[in-house]
Amino acid sequence: MALDGEQLQTLASVIRCGSFEKAGEQLGITQSAVSQRIRQLEQRTGLVLVVRGQPCRATEAGERLFRHAEEVALMERDLLVDLGRAPLSAWPTLRLAITADSLATWFAEAMAAVDGLLFDVILDDQDHSAEWLRRGEVRAAVSALAEPVHGCDCLPLGALVYRATASPAFARRWFADGVTAESLSRAPCLTFNAKDGLQASWLRQVTGRALQPPTHWLPASQAFLDGARLGLGWGMNPEKLAAPLIASGALIDLRPEAPLAVPLYWHWSRSMSKTLAPVTGAVLKAARATLSFV
Repeated sequence: MALDGEQLQTLASVIRCGSFEKAGEQLGITQSAVSQRIRQLEQRTGLVLVVRGQPCRATEAGERLFRHAEEVALMERDLLVDLGRAPLSAWPTLRLAITADSLATWFAEAMAAVDGLLFDVILDDQDHSAEWLRRGEVRAAVSALAEPVHGCDCLPLGALVYRATASPAFARRWFADGVTAESLSRAPCLTFNAKDGLQASWLRQVTGRALQPPTHWLPASQAFLDGARLGLGWGMNPEKLAAPLIASGALIDLRPEAPLAVPLYWHWSRSMSKTLAPVTGAVLKAARATLSFV
């Protein structure tokens, strides 16, 4: 059974855009033509590939074909470049899983250095981003996992350094008698989401105890930094983002002698190594310009 390339491209667009209408706009065809291509692909495979809704989502079979379509587009681009030919269609899309703080501090520089690719970035915690790669839902990931995911290669990137930060007014209110286990257990902290273990790790590092302070939930890197600056709570902010605010006095480093260094690793699918080589090179260069080696 041969699969039609246009139909696969249309499926990928529907899944990525979340609707037949937006997929049509992206592909330059009518919504009716999108529906017809998806219907023909479903008839061809004998499987339901898209659950129609707001937004549309892929079935398990649809997700597998979506991943196949992405791989085919990437390998086709690589082949045509090797042959000295320009790609026949739009730039292929590379799906990655990275951390929000990596995206906010250094990873965008790596993406900007790669030409001829579009990026579909999935944000997840550094302790969980490799799961996307393990499930085959992305082609590469930035993770805290040091051992390669099965079927993948892995290289160390360096460590993203975090500082426990708070506004001067917040520090005067909650840490007047020092940054101790007792004061840290009472002072409100900031937490990115349920997967965020940075504050807990730092608390164990500086107190040797598993403290449970009250917390605000702020799932965005800039909001997290703003929350600390505005006195909402204390939190672990990347040193690169926090340093200018610390230098200006807008933030205080609660324990300058105790940063938290989180080692990061670049994982990528071994079967796509040649295609991803330019991305890997750009990622390593950007990481080495920003991350620390401890």
